[in-house]
Amino acid sequence: MDNRTDLADWTLIRAFLAVAESGSLSAAAQRLGTSQPTVGRQIKSLEAQLGTVLFTRHARGLDLSAQGQALLPSAKAMQAAAQRLSLQAAGQAETLRGTVRITASQVVSHYLLPPVLAGIRQQEPEITIDLAPTDSPENLLFREADIAVRMFRSSQLDIVTRQLGELPVVIFASRAYLDRRGRPTTPEALLDHDLIGYDRSELIIKGMRAAGFPATRDWFTLRCDDQAACIELARAGCGVGFAQRHIVERDPTLEIIDIGLNLPALPVWLAAPQSTRKTPRIARIWDLLSQGLAPMLS
Repeated sequence: MDNRTDLADWTLIRAFLAVAESGSLSAAAQRLGTSQPTVGRQIKSLEAQLGTVLFTRHARGLDLSAQGQALLPSAKAMQAAAQRLSLQAAGQAETLRGTVRITASQVVSHYLLPPVLAGIRQQEPEITIDLAPTDSPENLLFREADIAVRMFRSSQLDIVTRQLGELPVVIFASRAYLDRRGRPTTPEALLDHDLIGYDRSELIIKGMRAAGFPATRDWFTLRCDDQAACIELARAGCGVGFAQRHIVERDPTLEIIDIGLNLPALPVWLAAPQSTRKTPRIARIWDLLSQGLAPMLS
């Protein structure tokens, strides 16, 4: 392979890494926030600059060629250097102005964060917020986010974490559904109802078993792994579901079902890279997130 990597700019290397890690142009484009044709052009441009073919096509997408495999370690080293530079530059910012990127789960992003972020925007109008809803943990050290709101403690080195409290989980249904089917008062009576649970995830089943209720997947007559969709299914009257107490309590069309089960609460953590945690704008949003989420936690 012609040794001309100095001709390739970081944009092209970034596209190369995204395709190498995701296995397709479309997935890489989604990761980079751009279009599939753009990524395709970037890969062709990089191949032209290097004078080699970096990927081979197959039925499911793209695989690295031998030349691509050879380039991969250097590309990753370049990525790591760019990440260190970005973290250092962000850590030196001293004003309460600029952008802070927050990542959180779909449910937290949809149901809990909007009023918190509305308050933050009123208090700090010069700070722009990017919200990245995802149930996949973003890599904070890769600057995929400045602050993460998570239901688990990060195990990455060089990440600062703080547990804010716990989100109580309750059993609930729409008032219209309960008016139609009746209100269960015991665990046994709950089995006479349509239960909404997860498809492949065992989170709800494990939570019910921890509360002494020997649940199995077959107990759930409607299953979906998207937590926000499960909440909306229950809201529409499809059956009995499970959600954070705060989400249910603020909706007058929903009702908590008390059958004497204490479901495990969800811990809430804030996380940020140690190198940028004290950056003024990030520190300010960290504090305002802590304050805004506090009323929802136990």
